[in-house]
Amino acid sequence: MKTVRKANLVLMFLALTFIIGCKGKSETNQKVDELIIVNYSEEDLYRPNFHFTPKKAWMNDPNGMFYYNGYYHLYFQYHPDSNVWGPMHWGHAISTDMISWTEQPIAIYPDELGTIFSGSAVVDISNSSGLGEVSKAIPIVAIYTSSKKLEGNDNWKQTQSVAFSNDEGKTFTKYENNPVIDNDKIKDFRDPKVTWDDDRNKWIMSLAAGDKIMFYESKNLKDWNLLSEFGQGIGGHGGVWECPDLFKLPVIGTNESKWVLFVSINPGGPNGGSATQYFIGDFDGTTFTMDKQFETALNEKHDYWIDFGRDNYAGVTWSNATRKNGGKLMLGWMSNWDYAQKVPTENWRSAMTIAREVQLQKNENGYRLISNPVKELANYRGRKYKKENIVIKDDTKIIDAESIDLAKTEIQFNISNLEETTYTFKLSNHNGEELLFGYDNIKKEFFINRKKSGKTSFSEKFANKITLAGRTSTNDNLSGTILLDKTSIELFYDNGETVMTEIFFPNTPYTKLSIESKNQEFILDNIEVHELNFN
Repeated sequence: MKTVRKANLVLMFLALTFIIGCKGKSETNQKVDELIIVNYSEEDLYRPNFHFTPKKAWMNDPNGMFYYNGYYHLYFQYHPDSNVWGPMHWGHAISTDMISWTEQPIAIYPDELGTIFSGSAVVDISNSSGLGEVSKAIPIVAIYTSSKKLEGNDNWKQTQSVAFSNDEGKTFTKYENNPVIDNDKIKDFRDPKVTWDDDRNKWIMSLAAGDKIMFYESKNLKDWNLLSEFGQGIGGHGGVWECPDLFKLPVIGTNESKWVLFVSINPGGPNGGSATQYFIGDFDGTTFTMDKQFETALNEKHDYWIDFGRDNYAGVTWSNATRKNGGKLMLGWMSNWDYAQKVPTENWRSAMTIAREVQLQKNENGYRLISNPVKELANYRGRKYKKENIVIKDDTKIIDAESIDLAKTEIQFNISNLEETTYTFKLSNHNGEELLFGYDNIKKEFFINRKKSGKTSFSEKFANKITLAGRTSTNDNLSGTILLDKTSIELFYDNGETVMTEIFFPNTPYTKLSIESKNQEFILDNIEVHELNFN
């Protein structure tokens, strides 16, 4: 709810009358405009237009995501009694298109084995688990971490448990012989992600264990055998490894396929705090082995991250959902453990990223993932602004809130023949707050600067530095997609080869988008802005 308050202007009026009188003027029809001050509620200012948030309380990692019978299911780490992290449940939401979500009742509650940490859910089509009532529905089997607090500081017993659903994921029954994987030795032993291995007709589990990933196999989702381990001394190790995801992707434009392994890390991200790295290689049913060319490139420079922005973590893919082109669908938690529990929202905390399609490309530099917003977002396009061959000189306004609502916007742009300069986009409001982002073609790096974006003092780590991402494409042209919500920006450069996601908290909505270039003019070849329509 937004309220409007009229300021008392009696003293201002008297002072103005005095000044006019001293000048010997008599203007009986002169009026003094009322000063209008707008007070925005938290809902108006910060509740996203098209990114999922719970109605109330704390949310973090997405988990248990699957597609079945026309619905995408999103479960998530949820603490229903507070707006900070606490005893974890599995919250639940459903969607027919991964854009508009409807929150459901809590799906899985803590029990005597502990709270319900992250995990996955699969559609057990053949009822391999024997847990389904096939005459009614194919069973949905959830595999999650039971995390029990022990005596002492940060001391947990983490084991893996199973629950099953015969009503398409609405409610779950705990398996009577939990845990299915016990553990008394490893402190951080969690986040099981299960996938079906078509080549070998078995279930494969990827499980995070401190500084490595452990792979298990099963025929029935209840009895698991350890296969191998991966990761010690490989990739980023600035913090604990979490939320793995192993899946197969075709290489665009070829008959080749490779296996992809997501590993989230906290801390140790490329711009501080939490982030998600990936590895490309082969899986023979037992062992994941990095591709040699990828390994060489990784050892030279680790720039293999799902997202270089500070606010995309613990992303995983949907089970039972693959595009016709082989692309996988994923979603991440749009925050960072550096400050997630301090952001200036009280009724709820955290949102999810936009759903994205992940694909694998290969060029002269080797393999690299690309990700872009799912195509379903285009169904929400409304008013459109399009312009070509815009001369950018100094600070040039592109569009303002009178034409398009910048709090629910999709933007595509293209700049050809890049010059040795910095291309800066600026979102701003009447308070002088601004979010800067763009590309420095001298340093060959993208950037986001939220130091003056609005509320930043809630955490010294929120805006203490500019976020950077080196450009990996060698194209002389720069293209990009920008998604803007009330408190988030998602940037997809070079067809999704470099992605950056960050949140922000302006005191009033941003009302203008402008572009500037240092020291010289340039031509913005085209820009297309779509206002997105939501109920």
